[in-house]
Amino acid sequence: MTGGVMDRLPGEAGAAPVAAAAEAEAEEEADPPAADLPAPQVSERRDPHPSRMQMPQGNPLLLSYTLQELLARDTVQVELIPEKKGLFLKHVEYEVSSQRFRSSVYRRYNDFVVFHEMLLQKFPYRMVPALPPKRVLGADREFIEARRRALRRFINLVARHPPFSEDVALRLFLSFSGPDVQNKLKESAQCVGDEFMSCKLAPRAKDFLPADIQTQFAVSRELIRNIYNSFHKLRDRAERIASRAIDNAADLLIFGKELSALGSDTTPLPSWATLHSSTWGSLKQALKGLSVEFALLADKAAQQGKQEENDVVEKLNLFLDLLQSYKDLCERHEKGVLHKHQRALHKYSLMKRQMMSATVQSREPDSVEQLESRIVEQENAIQTMELRGYFSLYCLHQEMQLVHVYLPLTSHILGAFVNSQIQGHKEGLRCPGATGTEPDPDSARPEWSPAPVCAFARSLQPGPSLLAASDLGMCGTLHRLRSAGFVGIRDPSLRDAVLCMEHFTRL
Repeated sequence: MTGGVMDRLPGEAGAAPVAAAAEAEAEEEADPPAADLPAPQVSERRDPHPSRMQMPQGNPLLLSYTLQELLARDTVQVELIPEKKGLFLKHVEYEVSSQRFRSSVYRRYNDFVVFHEMLLQKFPYRMVPALPPKRVLGADREFIEARRRALRRFINLVARHPPFSEDVALRLFLSFSGPDVQNKLKESAQCVGDEFMSCKLAPRAKDFLPADIQTQFAVSRELIRNIYNSFHKLRDRAERIASRAIDNAADLLIFGKELSALGSDTTPLPSWATLHSSTWGSLKQALKGLSVEFALLADKAAQQGKQEENDVVEKLNLFLDLLQSYKDLCERHEKGVLHKHQRALHKYSLMKRQMMSATVQSREPDSVEQLESRIVEQENAIQTMELRGYFSLYCLHQEMQLVHVYLPLTSHILGAFVNSQIQGHKEGLRCPGATGTEPDPDSARPEWSPAPVCAFARSLQPGPSLLAASDLGMCGTLHRLRSAGFVGIRDPSLRDAVLCMEHFTRL
C-alpha cells in the first residue's frame, strides 16, 4: 500500500552524525543575516517564467497536478556535517543534495533563513513553509537532529511547489557552489518585485474567481484548521508509539543480557545443593539460549520503532508543515492585504474630508492642487490594493487545491503505520524459537513447538506449580477464549499467543 508514493518521500540515509555537531551548534553565531533585505525596484510588470504554472486549458485558476507529479519534481536530502566551521564563531553546515539539479552544496542555517525571506518577499501570497527555530545556546543532539529533519521537510515542500520550483532563487540555493550564496540570493530579488508585479494574470485575477470566493475561503480555512488539529494529535500518538518501541527494544536487550550473564555464571555450586537435582545447570543452559531470542526480539522492536519514525512520524510532520503554511498564508491575507486595504480607504476618506473643508474655506489654489494630487495618488493606491486583494484570493484558491493534492499522502502514511503494527505484532507475539510455519487456520490444534521456551519451562520441573497464580489465571483466560471459538480468528500471531500460554499450562 505504501509503495511508489512513499518511496519518493525524503528518506533517511542513515543515522545522522549529530553527536559531534552538538558542540558546534552551541557556538553557532548569534548574528542574524543582513537585517534589511533590498526592496524590489519594479519598473514594469513582466513574467520571468511564463510557463511555470502548467495549467489546464480554460480557467487558469484550476490546477491539474497529482501527488505523484508533485513528488517527482525533486527529492532533496539534507545531511549534517559535524565538523566545526569558522575561525572564531563556530557553526554547523548541512550538505544539501538535489536529484533534480544533480547537485550537492553546503549550506548553513542562516542561508536557509535568507532563502526563506526571499520566498516571502517574492511570493507573499503563496504557502511558504516555516523554518525551524534557531537555538544558539545549549543546542543538544536531539535538537540538531530535529532541526535537520525540519530543514529537509522545508526544502522538499519548496522544491515541489509549482511556482517555487521554477524560480531562480531555488535553483541558486540548490546548485550555487560559490562562497556567498546569501548575497547571490539577494541580488536575484532585485528589480523583480513580488509575484503580483510579475504575473500577467494579476490584474485580471478577479475575472477567474467564483462569486462566492469569500465563503469558500472561510469554509476552507475552517476545514484546514480541523484537519490540522486531528493530524497533530495523530502525530503525537504515533510519535509516542514509535518511542515506546525503541524503549522496549532497549529493555529487551538488557533483559537478554542479564539472562546471558546468568547462563554464563561459573560460580561453583556446593555439593549439598546438587545431591538430588541438577536444576541449576539445566536452567543456566536454557537461560543462555533464551538470551539470544531476546536479542532478536530487541532488534525487531528497534527496527519497528525506527521504521515508524521515518515512514509515519516524519511524513506526518511533513503534512503538518504543509497545513501550517496554509494557515500562515491565511493570516498574512487577513493581517496584510485586508488591513492595508482598510487603512488605505480610511486615509482616502480623511483626504476627501480635508478637500471638502479646503474648498469651503477657499484656501490657496496651490494647497488645494496638492491635496487633489494626493487624493489621486491615494485612489491609485486603493485600486492597487483591491487588485492585490483579488490576486491574494486567487493564490489562496490555488494553494488550497495543492493541499488537496497532498491529501492522498495521508492514506499512504496510515497504511504504512498499520502495516508496521501488524508486522510488529506478528513478530513480537510469535514466541522465540517457533518453527516459523504458519498453522492451519482450520485446524483445531495446530502443531507448534517453541523450543527455547520449552527448555526453560522443563528446567523448572515439576512444572506449573512454580508458575505464579497470575500466569495460571492468564492461561485459563486464554484457554477459555480459544474454547469459545477464538481459534476461528484468522490471525496466526494471536493464535500463537494462545497456544504459547496453553503450552505452559500443559507443562
